[in-house]
This record gives sequence, C-alpha cells and structure tokens, in this order.
Amino acid sequence: MNEENQPPSTAKFAKKKVFRKKESREISIDHMVQGIKKGDRMALSRGITLVESQAKRHRDLANNLVHELLPNAGNSLRIGVTGVPGAGKSTWIESFGKKLVDLGNRVAILAIDPSSTLSGGSILGDKTRMEQLSHHPNVFIRPSATAGTLGGVHRMTRETIVLCEAAGFDRIIVETVGVGQSEVVVRGMVDFFMLLALTGGGDELQGMKKGIMELVDAVIVNKADGNNKEHAIRGAAEYKQLLHYVHPATPGWETKAFACSAIEGFGMDDVYQMTQQFYDETLENGVLKERRAGQSLDWMKQMIHNRLLDDFLQENNRSKKLKDLQLQVKSGDITPAQAVEMLFLKE
Repeated sequence: MNEENQPPSTAKFAKKKVFRKKESREISIDHMVQGIKKGDRMALSRGITLVESQAKRHRDLANNLVHELLPNAGNSLRIGVTGVPGAGKSTWIESFGKKLVDLGNRVAILAIDPSSTLSGGSILGDKTRMEQLSHHPNVFIRPSATAGTLGGVHRMTRETIVLCEAAGFDRIIVETVGVGQSEVVVRGMVDFFMLLALTGGGDELQGMKKGIMELVDAVIVNKADGNNKEHAIRGAAEYKQLLHYVHPATPGWETKAFACSAIEGFGMDDVYQMTQQFYDETLENGVLKERRAGQSLDWMKQMIHNRLLDDFLQENNRSKKLKDLQLQVKSGDITPAQAVEMLFLKE
C-alpha cells in the first residue's frame, strides 16, 4: 500500500507515465484509471499514494488521475467518525464495518492515524487495528498520517474519497484523530458526521467543545455492554434531551442519539438504519446534492491555500529558511513576527 510512485518530471509525460521505483518499470495513468475502476486494490493504493505525495513533480499526475475518475465518483454515503478519548473508535468502526458488508455494502475506511511528532510518520497502521475487517474482500482500509494537518485528517483526504468511490466502494468511513482539533474540516468533506461518546452524557458534554454538538448528525454512546448497558442507555437518553437545544447540523434532520455496543452488537442495527434513513431523505430532498456542491467549493479553496503555501515555500529555498527561523523562534533569538518578516524578504 505504501509504494512510492515517482513519475518523470517532464511535463509532456504528466498524463501518460508513472514510474514505479521498486519494480523499475513504467505504467500509464490510463492503466491506473482502468485498474481503479475495476476495483483493483493495488491500483487504488498506488493512486492514493500518488495523490498524497507532496512532491511538486507529482501534482499534474495526481490532478489528471482525479479528473479522470471524478465522473465515476459520488455514489456513496460518506461518514465521518470522531470521538472522545477512550470511546473505542477503531473497535466501533470495525463492528460497524462488518454490519455494512454483511448487508451487501463495499466499505472503504480511511483511518487517519496520529503523526509522530518526530518523524511525521504514521504511528499506527491498518495491520495493528481492525484485523478481522482488513481481510474482508469488500473492505479497503487505508491508514494515513495527519502530518499535523488541521482537523486530524490528511490534506488529500477528499481526493482519496474520490478514488475509493471510483473503485466501487459505496460506504466511505473517515476516522479522525478525535475531539480536540477542528472537526469543521471533517464536517466539510463528509455527508453524515457522528460523535462516539461514553456514558455520563450531561457531565461529559460540559467538558467538550461546545461547537462539536452543532456539527454532528448523531451521538453514539458506545460500550453499552455488560454492567454498563443500562448506564449507556440512560446516557443516550440524556444526550437526546440535550440535543433538543442544539441547532441541527443538517437542514431537515433531527440529530439522533443511540446507545450501542461494538463488542456485543447491541444497537448496531439502529445505527445502520439511521444512516440509511439519512442518506435516503437527504438524497430525496436535495440536501445531499447541495451539501456536496458546497463542499466542492470548499475543496477548491483548500487547494488554492495548499498550492500557494507549497509554491511559496519552494521558491528561493524558503523551506530550509523556515526550519532555520523556527529554531531561532524556539530558542528565543527572534520573535514570531520577526521570523515571518524575514521569511517574506525578497533576496
């Protein structure tokens, strides 16, 4: 999954060739497109690696790949999952994923791992989590490091969603790092957004960011098993009462609250039926189409921001200069404002 694609830097080959370093051979972007459309996992993995690359020489290739696949995308329900620490996101997603595939869905899970503060790499991987689900023929799991990106998602997650949809996956689950960063970013790329919580709804809500409740379409109180089951059910009831005072995230949709158990399966049918109801209703009333259109504009704005930042840092070797200035700010030799002014100085 983590193979590196190193296409030729010559612009005229941007659409035609991609170089696989490990196998020392070339294949065409057209071949990759056809492979993804057929559901080829290797082609999909390589395509995602390409769009995630921050190398300037890969930009045109990645853009062409997404452009070619965009007409085949969009036919899925995109579900974002965030949660408080200890809520058991990975275990819950594995249980929910099993429910989805058992009902005939093809599921892609974009598991966004915390990045190492030292290396910037992914701390966790798909082989250490969701072990049972990762072997299912109708499931594709892709871990990506956040690399410090705002919102706990990789900055190319939108492109990855397009590739997965083009490969035939009709349920896309985006797992975020968790509550504490900007969930607005996640809300801006999924259709349905849910918060995994623990028991003690009222008390726990007080400790959360107030705005998160206005972003989610459902609150799922997990770990409703054993002696904790009744407590979790009461917690879900508390959330349901509290949600009456919160502006719903989706027009025409009342934010739901359920208790469930990822281990015992209790309540998972209710959660599935809720997501299906949301998809059917928003598809019929046009809310889904309107949301997707708005997200496309947000996507464009984010790409402009990324492009400007990339080009700025690559010009005049500013990336190296930035690292030097960061060290000086950290040591107290200069102020942040001075560092910015120095970074913008024309040489």
